[in-house]
Amino acid sequence: ALQELARKIYEKGGIVAAVCHGVVGLLNIKLSNNCLLLKDRKVTGFSNIEEKLVELNDVVPFLTEIELVGRGGNYSKHDEPWKPYVVDDDRLITGQNPASTAMLAEAVLKKLKGS
Repeated sequence: ALQELARKIYEKGGIVAAVCHGVVGLLNIKLSNNCLLLKDRKVTGFSNIEEKLVELNDVVPFLTEIELVGRGGNYSKHDEPWKPYVVDDDRLITGQNPASTAMLAEAVLKKLKGS
């Protein structure tokens, strides 16, 4: 239901945003043309190195970075773990880690204001 809601928001010109592990909610969103929302889009999310640093890489069912790339996303991350990093690809805005939350919110607000 959440994926369907995000698809509708995006297709009606709205903004879809997620941060850290929340980006996994975007992995399987298919648009009306049956293409994945993430395909060929610039994205970020919790990185493999951050997963290893918190020792969850062997606990979580998959690594976010790998799955974003696997869905056709053009993944990027900050050179240093835990630094704020946000990727704005038109109306798809993603943040790398918890430190990115404020920066992501600012990017969304800026987009909403049209500046």
